[in-house]
Amino acid sequence: MTESASSVPRDDHYDFSAQVGHLLRRAYQAHVSIFQQLIPDSQLTAAQFVALCAVRDSSPCSLNDVVRATAIDQATARGVVDRLKARELLAVSPDPEDGRKVLIQLTKEGQRLVDRMIPSARQISEATFGALNPAERVAIIYLLEKMSSPGPDDAAKG
Repeated sequence: MTESASSVPRDDHYDFSAQVGHLLRRAYQAHVSIFQQLIPDSQLTAAQFVALCAVRDSSPCSLNDVVRATAIDQATARGVVDRLKARELLAVSPDPEDGRKVLIQLTKEGQRLVDRMIPSARQISEATFGALNPAERVAIIYLLEKMSSPGPDDAAKG
């Protein structure tokens, strides 16, 4: 007599809906939805806004600086910069010290857009936190920063 699948003990059951990756993805999807609803510039994506902020904070900077600051991969960051340049929000010029590199800066319009977006960005963060109390908000930021910072093994890899 064979055991049916329903009579097998469930100690090895894998509940994907309780896994960290699934929960992070769902939280991120909720955040992106809030971003799209509340951002005043409907053409601006979350990645573009983060790139604009990174350039604002490090201007002038290289594409590699944008990649490091935003954790957006090189190819995607290049596309983001190209789209923002096409909208005349970023200016790209040759690096006078290294002809192989380009320097990225906000244009005046880019700076105005970032300044206009900051209150909405704060509102988006507030809405993403939802009903979390102040202690939970501090805890989730702390834990997400800890999860996303390189560990000792990652630092050794370079």
